[in-house]
Amino acid sequence: MPKKTDLSRRNAMLTGIVALGAICSPSVSFASLFKDTPRELNLNNLHTGEELLTEYFNGKSYQRSEMKKINHFCRDFRRNETINMDKRLFDQLSAIQQTIGCNSQVQLISGYRSPETNKMLRGQSNGVAKKSMHMLGQAIDFRLQDVPLIEVKKAALSLKVGGVGYYPDSNFVHIDTGRFRTWG
Repeated sequence: MPKKTDLSRRNAMLTGIVALGAICSPSVSFASLFKDTPRELNLNNLHTGEELLTEYFNGKSYQRSEMKKINHFCRDFRRNETINMDKRLFDQLSAIQQTIGCNSQVQLISGYRSPETNKMLRGQSNGVAKKSMHMLGQAIDFRLQDVPLIEVKKAALSLKVGGVGYYPDSNFVHIDTGRFRTWG
């Protein structure tokens, strides 16, 4: 009989640990920020002057035509090359805005970078990674119009997803869809 009680206690403890892990899991809290709700972004590419207002997720699915527009918008403007950007980047942007409580225009500094552009930029700055996630369409450098950069950084960090780089001297925040890490 005691073994049965011990087993019940062990099961209860394991269930509690699993439940606590689910509650504390960053991806669960991140996903719950806007589950099943439409997501809209107002974008401004500072290099090309292009603007894009898009509802890229309609509450049920990503909108292929809108994602195509976003991919073009985030292209390597120096070489006019596009790639399919990681959709999670735009969810991160939406979550950052929701965390801050704003829908300010997202000012894009850098989206996709071709390997050639990345190599050229590495030659000009030691702050450009050799294996940059920008080359995979998995990183964006941006700021939010009329929002202090430190607030953008805090909101991005609070999500605990992807990489978050803080570049106050250059006036932008970097986010990517890699493992959670921070710098700057």
